[in-house]
Amino acid sequence: MEEPKVSKIKNIRPETLEFILLYNQLRGRAFNGNAELAEILGFNSPSSITEIIKSRQNIDPEKFRIFKEKFAEFLDGQKPATAEKKPEAGIRPFEGIPMYEVTATASGVEVYNDLNDAAPVGYMNFPGIEECDFALPVWGHSMYPYLENGCWVALKVIHDKKILPGEVYYIEWGDYRMYKRLLAGDSDDEVIAHSDNTTEMIGNRLKYAPFVIKKSEIKKLCLVKDIHKKHNH
Repeated sequence: MEEPKVSKIKNIRPETLEFILLYNQLRGRAFNGNAELAEILGFNSPSSITEIIKSRQNIDPEKFRIFKEKFAEFLDGQKPATAEKKPEAGIRPFEGIPMYEVTATASGVEVYNDLNDAAPVGYMNFPGIEECDFALPVWGHSMYPYLENGCWVALKVIHDKKILPGEVYYIEWGDYRMYKRLLAGDSDDEVIAHSDNTTEMIGNRLKYAPFVIKKSEIKKLCLVKDIHKKHNH
């Protein structure tokens, strides 16, 4: 007599899905990175937050209650982070959008570190970037002259993944994290990742040739909203 097969389908509780949604809305506004959030919620490691967000590990109901209690001012009518209100103990006042440092690979391929567990190296705060979520530097020359190596870019997360053809985006796709100008593909489910640098060649081929990406394979989509270029003295 055969034993019944155990279902391997993970039962994700409603509070976990709500936590993930609120996490994406409040990260960079109410808290900066998983290290800070883990300390506020009483987790031993920032990786516990990563497990919930990426692997859909169910959050403890008590942790979720603390989360909603700590960030009640942001959840009540979605008040902006710049609201003039005395911050609660343990919550930092708004200082601008967090800036995350990244490094390029030895080969120069534009691969960026996972930001979920990274701590910000500073904050970008000047008029015009209030709606942005975080800032990253540019490594490499594929988007030159629009994006220069070493400049900082203010990014806004596009949660609904709607793409405006011709705009420049930061995308996380497969194991790659890169800046590209996204153009309309031959089919509705594809986009063309285009590099503005069309002068550098390897033999008779473009060094930064365009390539096709399935929209469904884009894990994170952020619109480039502002560019802070380094000054030459």
